[in-house]
Amino acid sequence: MSHNTGKIVLEEHFALPDTVDVSEKYFAPAIWPAMRHSLVDIHGQRLEQMERNGIEVMFLSLNSPGPQSVLDRQSSIDLARRANDYLAEQISRSPARFQGFAALPMQDPEAASAELTRSVKSLGLCGALVNGFSQVGQEDSAVYYDLPQFWPFWETAEKLGAPVYLHPRDLLPSRLQAYAGHPWLVAAPWGFGADTALHALRLMGSGLFDRYPKLTIVLGHLGEGLPGSIWRADHRIAKTPLGIPAKKPLSAYLRENFILTTSGNFRTPTLLSAIAEVGAERILFSVDYPFEDLADGVKWLDSAEIGDADRQRIASGNARRIFRLD
Repeated sequence: MSHNTGKIVLEEHFALPDTVDVSEKYFAPAIWPAMRHSLVDIHGQRLEQMERNGIEVMFLSLNSPGPQSVLDRQSSIDLARRANDYLAEQISRSPARFQGFAALPMQDPEAASAELTRSVKSLGLCGALVNGFSQVGQEDSAVYYDLPQFWPFWETAEKLGAPVYLHPRDLLPSRLQAYAGHPWLVAAPWGFGADTALHALRLMGSGLFDRYPKLTIVLGHLGEGLPGSIWRADHRIAKTPLGIPAKKPLSAYLRENFILTTSGNFRTPTLLSAIAEVGAERILFSVDYPFEDLADGVKWLDSAEIGDADRQRIASGNARRIFRLD
């Protein structure tokens, strides 16, 4: 099998007909109708594009922010259940080609634990994808998952051996002062990654992975900038620890508890930096479809100046091992 076939991609999105329109704001009006179709479509052009680009398996996840922006607890639970039932049913129509990550109602950690358990054990999903912080009860709230009320949820994820993908989401208006006058930086160009990296650092610093050492978190976009910046974070924290609960340097958790995907970050020097920091066996190919082009990601990985053994691991081998696909 040549290295341009049989690939597995993990951060690829679908939408329910009634969740699709939250993605409209990320696109120019001229391309939105095509993008809307791409998000809702699963078995048509998506499969055709997978065929054309040598993608064997695509992991599907609900478009952001999903349940994370649903203020009402019960409504967020209902949306997650409905999305996961729908996703499992879609996968069952083409089980050799699709896998899935559960959406979770993180507003209610106990309900999130129950839904993760149901999704993995009953629906056959491979873990979960959560879109950053949750808004709980009021519009202007941002609740991050290092807080004590979430630790039983993380215990459930560890017990199930279910990786949790920490995916970006839209920032709250009250957190946008730093972006004033620079709307082009707010979402995917900078704001998404910066907030997701901060969330990951909160998880590391809280001591979460000392309590649950087998817990696995997935970060997209080649680690949201962390491989390049984590040394300095450790270096400065060691000089002024300010009571950090974590027992190890943050970089140890990045290497031991995180896996990184290439979604939407098709840049070889950045990949090489990530390989140097966490090892090629912890990096997985992803594209971020339909927000990014499958062809762009595939062309980049096939021509990236890395060894063919690493290329094969990243393209599919690591995903098969980590998600036990064989």
